[in-house]
Amino acid sequence: MSDAESSIRLEGFPASDGIAFGRVRKLDWHVPEAPRATVRPGGAGRELERFDEALLWARRHLERLKAETETLLGSVEARIFDPQILMLEDPEVVEGTRRYISEHRVTAARAFEWRMLELRELWARTSHSMVLDRLNDLQDLKLRVLNRLLGLGSPWETNDEPDAVIVARELTPSFVAGLDPGTVKGLATDGGSRASHWAILARSMEVPAVVGLGDVFARASDGHAIIVDGRMGRVVVDPGDSEAERFERRRSRIMGWTRRVVSAASEPAITLDSVGVTLRANLDLPGEARRARALGAEGVGLFRTEFLVVGRRAFPDEEEQYLAYRAVAETFSTQAVLIRVFDLGGDKFPLFLHMPTEDNPFLGRRGVRVCRDEPELFLVQLRAILRAAVHGDVRIMVPLVNSTREMVAFRGLLEVAGEQLARRGEPFRDDVKVGAMIETPGGALAAPELAASADFLSIGTNDLVQYALAVDRTNTGLSDLFDPFHPSVPRLISLIAEAGRAAGIEVGACGELAARPAGALLLMGLGVESLSVAWPALPEIRNLIRGSRMEDVRAASARVLAAHTSAEARRILQQSVARTAESGQRAE
Repeated sequence: MSDAESSIRLEGFPASDGIAFGRVRKLDWHVPEAPRATVRPGGAGRELERFDEALLWARRHLERLKAETETLLGSVEARIFDPQILMLEDPEVVEGTRRYISEHRVTAARAFEWRMLELRELWARTSHSMVLDRLNDLQDLKLRVLNRLLGLGSPWETNDEPDAVIVARELTPSFVAGLDPGTVKGLATDGGSRASHWAILARSMEVPAVVGLGDVFARASDGHAIIVDGRMGRVVVDPGDSEAERFERRRSRIMGWTRRVVSAASEPAITLDSVGVTLRANLDLPGEARRARALGAEGVGLFRTEFLVVGRRAFPDEEEQYLAYRAVAETFSTQAVLIRVFDLGGDKFPLFLHMPTEDNPFLGRRGVRVCRDEPELFLVQLRAILRAAVHGDVRIMVPLVNSTREMVAFRGLLEVAGEQLARRGEPFRDDVKVGAMIETPGGALAAPELAASADFLSIGTNDLVQYALAVDRTNTGLSDLFDPFHPSVPRLISLIAEAGRAAGIEVGACGELAARPAGALLLMGLGVESLSVAWPALPEIRNLIRGSRMEDVRAASARVLAAHTSAEARRILQQSVARTAESGQRAE
């Protein structure tokens, strides 16, 4: 049996960029089960005291974790622990547990276990699109309090093994916050999502991670070699020598490019035949802006703002938002910063929005549609953005646009925000550019009309693939069908790029496709003028652009448009990537 045949390859979803080599360290943690016990008459008071003490201990521990996280990573990342701290005050949690202790004469541990199970079942039955991440926080808190009540130690012992890659069914924010990136090289989980609080922490700590692998925990064994590719969303267990060498070469190239870009970040992303491509960064958090600039980002092509609302019970005020947007605008004071307004719905809803149940939230109230129903939420955000625009070239992106009517309505809301600021005498810019994010086949087909009502177009490649192929991109069982090289996808992208070119406005692309070498070449060849990628991917894509000839890239993309299968499209693009690698890589 060959090395290739003995290895196990698993496809999941990228959660934190980078390539990790190490040894499997399986983490088989579980929430302890409380003994089935009752208390003697008159003993409920003692159990209530024990419960209160456990809550106080948990609060102190969480506040310490939050403070340590703020010191190491920043205030935004530290807020990840706020949902758990708030749960310790939630009447649903606290009073429900106390009632069970008093009325049913059960131990504090048993009462808390009952209540948490009830809440888990209640939340899991809803269509609340943030429920998975909220349940993850619930499990983390349940583990913490039960361990205290039962006198158990921490389940998060990793023994500081060098070059460990943690493999688990799921992880929690508490665990990841306590990791030592010097010894833990990567993370791989059966479940989870890129938006999981622990995944956000992993990105901030620059620990490569892949989620949604389905059964990596069952198929990996302690001590086995493992590769985690956090950019491609791929894990290889027991890789053969040739496979390990291939990943190592790729990692070494990326590290080399990163070092060179840091030392020459001002070099433009220009092809060998002198065609410029604007290379911007995707940001999840304001603190990432400095890292992106150090890696040569020419601005921000997608600043996701959901970090301000997801997992929070309180509406973010204007000042908090203004400071976050201003920080990024000042970091890129002479370059464009494209801020996407809250992209809510689907898999993202803040806890303070009480949304109606939907059978299919990805086809329901999403993106720009939520602006219509929650104008006050967006007016606060728009006022903050207009104020921040005084400090740089800030632009606004409107998610999931399908019609000019939606753009007209959004511009009306923006006008109201400006009038409110004017009445207050607050400095702001009234000439901020507004762009439409095209993420559906309907939006692509209507691109000429949308281009007439927008200042720029941005292609959200992740959702465009999802809606074009009717494949839920978070469904691990369908990951093989989520194919950005399906013949329909390049053709839709070509329609959008052509519409922007005809209207004389910029067309950009963000999403995972732009961060993949084959995908970046495809987008460039189809006429997309600016690419926005996760900031760790900047060196690789920059080097790719500088080693390419646009004439060749356009020819390859034209052949992809004529391809009948995704396999044929991939073969064409892989050949193009290979030719680029052989061209001498001018950036070296």
